[in-house]
Amino acid sequence: MFSKPTKPTKAVSTRPESPEAPARKPIACSLIAENVSMVGDLVTEGEVQLDGAVRGDLKAGHLSIGETGQVEGAVEAETVEIRGRVAGTIAARVVRLYASAKVDGDITHTQLAIDAGAHFAGRSVKFTPPIPEQLSLVPEAAE
Repeated sequence: MFSKPTKPTKAVSTRPESPEAPARKPIACSLIAENVSMVGDLVTEGEVQLDGAVRGDLKAGHLSIGETGQVEGAVEAETVEIRGRVAGTIAARVVRLYASAKVDGDITHTQLAIDAGAHFAGRSVKFTPPIPEQLSLVPEAAE
């Protein structure tokens, strides 16, 4: 009466898509809580949620700085979301400053979004990939 109808199960492959690509393990999000203060550089390929304070450089795949989060140093990431304070340079593909953000430093970016009320004192530099040097078909004159 209360039994579930049986459904055919599908086989799930755990192999990578291509034989030469190694399987990537998911990286857990790192949390630096509100009551944590650290001095030194932080480097990860994963995601970081910063609600505490860091005095040093941060390099991450994705960085989210909460309203109580503070950074004194350079920030480098694929994406950066800022609700707290940053004193230093930021280099990221995508940067978003929320209304509570306070940034004192230059931002190098591909995309930049600044909400009304955010404080930003510095330069906004749009990152453009370098143009590959073209080979010249005319040989240089020999001296």
